[in-house]
Amino acid sequence: MRIRKLFKFENAHIVRNCSSERCKHSIHGHSYQIELILEAQRLDHGQMVYDFGLLKSSIKDIIDSFDHAICFWNQDDPEYIAACKKFSARWISLPVSPSAEQFSRVIFFWAQEILKQTQMQNGESDVSVYSVIAHETATGYAQCFSDDVANEQMGKLELGAFEFSEQVSSEWHDPELYAKLIRGERFINPTVMMQVSSQLEPQVQPDV
Repeated sequence: MRIRKLFKFENAHIVRNCSSERCKHSIHGHSYQIELILEAQRLDHGQMVYDFGLLKSSIKDIIDSFDHAICFWNQDDPEYIAACKKFSARWISLPVSPSAEQFSRVIFFWAQEILKQTQMQNGESDVSVYSVIAHETATGYAQCFSDDVANEQMGKLELGAFEFSEQVSSEWHDPELYAKLIRGERFINPTVMMQVSSQLEPQVQPDV
């Protein structure tokens, strides 16, 4: 059984060494739509693969890091990297180039690592990321599967290889989110998600 959750963000980048002259030499932005597809062989006590409300905590926070941020490859020109850090409060340093293909790999990697370190509370079993689709434009997207994440010919992904600006991390519900991932600490799902208002979306209680 599979479920899909859609996330959206605005992001700017340069994609070095690509064929397009506009893309490889000029900062430009896109309105991204990310499809996170999870799968499991069993359903939880609520007969769900994974409650959508649970995706509004750590996984949503780390994907939202991209919103209104500039992303750069950590192997780019040092002067360009320094300028990005100087003139943008929201930035992310990646160990791979910020293409749609790599965005799909990175988000798959982050989401899967969070799920691996999450203590489930409602009978969830073997929940994993099946695929991530990164829509960069209305007509083009990149889709990633687990083999793509593990394929080092596409660039090695490992915890500790990413860097987030102070403003990005300060806006997470838990500013220690990425540090906890690196340390291998557990993320504890809430036993109950509180509905604060009929006019608002359900809010996930913060990790404790």
